[in-house]
Amino acid sequence: MLAPVPFLFNPHFFLMNCLPLFLLALAGILTVSSCSSETESSSATNAVTTPTNGPAEGTADHGGGHTYACPMHPEVTSTKEGEKCPKCGMNLEHNDQVTNGKTYDMKLVPTPTALTAGQPATLAFTPRETGNEAAPVPLAVVHEKKIHLIIVSKDLGQFYHEHPEYTAEGDYKVKYTFPKGGDYVLFQDYTPTGSGHQLGRQPLTVKGPAYAPVKFKNDDMQWDKDGYKATLSFDKALTVGQLLGMKITISKDGQPVTNLDNYLGALGHVVVISEDTEHYLHVHPNDQADKGPAIGFNTNFEKPGLYRVFLQFNHGGTIHTGDFTINVKAPAAS
Repeated sequence: MLAPVPFLFNPHFFLMNCLPLFLLALAGILTVSSCSSETESSSATNAVTTPTNGPAEGTADHGGGHTYACPMHPEVTSTKEGEKCPKCGMNLEHNDQVTNGKTYDMKLVPTPTALTAGQPATLAFTPRETGNEAAPVPLAVVHEKKIHLIIVSKDLGQFYHEHPEYTAEGDYKVKYTFPKGGDYVLFQDYTPTGSGHQLGRQPLTVKGPAYAPVKFKNDDMQWDKDGYKATLSFDKALTVGQLLGMKITISKDGQPVTNLDNYLGALGHVVVISEDTEHYLHVHPNDQADKGPAIGFNTNFEKPGLYRVFLQFNHGGTIHTGDFTINVKAPAAS
């Protein structure tokens, strides 16, 4: 090995002997670097990427099977096809993709800010991703609408079902006039694309002459109005923690109604709200070949207490709303 020769000591020797060796070594380094870059680029181009929101079908994590989940209650899952959700009765849908794991809330902006009974108002709703509130949150269509807005008086004596529509401002708006002043609770059923069902809830107070609160206490399984009668029944005692078959039978002027029309894609919709308005169930009917007079549902209750049951059905082009009162008991001590 030759001893290094300082450049300033003998420039002629460096130019004649060391420079060619230096250039040859540099060319080799560049060649290796170029090959390495090309290899990495080719590897990236041909790589198979597994989506971050769930294992790809056919991978070891997938295991060759399928999972099914409720669109309204994604925590309800099964590996068997054709089963129904015990909470709302909806069919479990193929759901190998895990939900995106994000959490959401719903922002409400009323105009005017101070709501007054009898005066038209605009209710604007904006779904937001927690921690990334400025990001747009696209919503999936569930039962023909992106948001199902349920408005109830705090005493659960009044019930209204509205559907805010998407606007150019990126929110969802609906015009609404509160009939009476007093305390209300607003619920929003919605499902962000790629995620599970969400429920927004906002209590608010409306100025003006207030409604007279009603105190519900006893079971009331019958509803009648404008010649219609609806009867609510269950296949088991009303206790928490068990799957219940719920049936509502509808008649008009004493005759069974056998020609019910669909409302939002189903023969009937049922919303169940606890007395303190803290527990909310949106129950959908089971599949059935006929059009009445009975509509079948499945549901269960996680907490004992008094609940109000609100039914909506479509007959003769008119949406009718019935209401019932039930008391759910805790299971008997063993």
